Amino acid sequence: MTIHKPIRPRIIIHGGAGNITRDNLPPHRYHAFRAALLSILYSAASLLHHHSSSALDVAVHAVSLLEANPLFNAGRGAVFTRAGTLELEASVMVSRGRRKRGVGVMRVKHVKHPIKLAREMLLRGDAEDGRGGGAWGHVQLAGEEVERLASEWGLEMCEERWHWTRRRWEEHKKGLERDKEEGGEVKEEEGREEGKTYDKLMEGFDVSLEGDPSWDGHEYLAQGTVGAVVLDSSGTLCVATSTGGITNKLPGRIGDTPTLGAGFWAEEWNDEVGRRRAAAMSGTGNGDSFLRLNAVRTASAIARYSDQPLQAAVTQIAGPDGDLQRSAEDRWLKSGEGEGGMIGIGLDDRKGNVVFDFNCGGMFRAWIDDDDQTRCMVFRDEYET
Repeated sequence: MTIHKPIRPRIIIHGGAGNITRDNLPPHRYHAFRAALLSILYSAASLLHHHSSSALDVAVHAVSLLEANPLFNAGRGAVFTRAGTLELEASVMVSRGRRKRGVGVMRVKHVKHPIKLAREMLLRGDAEDGRGGGAWGHVQLAGEEVERLASEWGLEMCEERWHWTRRRWEEHKKGLERDKEEGGEVKEEEGREEGKTYDKLMEGFDVSLEGDPSWDGHEYLAQGTVGAVVLDSSGTLCVATSTGGITNKLPGRIGDTPTLGAGFWAEEWNDEVGRRRAAAMSGTGNGDSFLRLNAVRTASAIARYSDQPLQAAVTQIAGPDGDLQRSAEDRWLKSGEGEGGMIGIGLDDRKGNVVFDFNCGGMFRAWIDDDDQTRCMVFRDEYET
């Protein structure tokens, strides 16, 4: 009789990646991000060590806390479209145990926590009648229809303005002004009236953007996501991801976050000698670049079919001079194209390994390392204040 060593749970979270530098991330802003990430990590890690908690429970819990924090480009704090509206996206995927395995929701405005909507859609996919609680066998749904289901399923709904923050609104307006200065066409599209109302509502609030790390080559205009990857004691992996998209995206633009394989992925397999292996990853950065490469599934496929460690596969795609960076060609460092990073966990037999890499200025990330030490970093080396 073979006695297996228990699988040690693992967790890593991220809060976005991009053109983050020490110049646009002063100490007080760094400490705000660090405190938020560590608080969320502690909360999720505590839940992870309850035997009744699954990787899905913990990953969704972590991302829901990231969505509620206005520092991050997801939920409350998400960026605006070019029309001055919000179109939120979220996804979850597990390595095994659910019929749909992974789902994505998009163009969400009135659900307080889009990640909880994605979770509900995944769980209801197991219904024996095949109706998926009204979502049928679909793994992606958008807009009014998925919000109707959210209401029917009893999820917490809200007014769109609940997600608004002054900082993101000022970034939106600043981006439009920059387009005008550069000769671009800026149309007063549908939704701008709500924006004007928001201007009036927020009169008197602090509008300073000083120290906000968000692309013009100097600032960090958010184009990333938030995410969590979790391995539970059963050996199941889950990835959960949420975003507002790219600052001043066109209304109707769909990014990598809700697209299976592009911005998230989880799977398991047996290698040539019968060992169980698995991988789950969440991407962050320029979503259109991730979409063109089907970036996250490609990293997993490298690990699966070439028998490389997951860390090497992530670096090949998202690390310096990796596939994402090379996909930008001569546009690299000119528009944010190709910029990004990934976090993940690889399971090799019964051992979980936290992995990550990025090709841009920085990536907000926090994890518990192999020595059970809590870690939080933005750059490749420690932030010195």
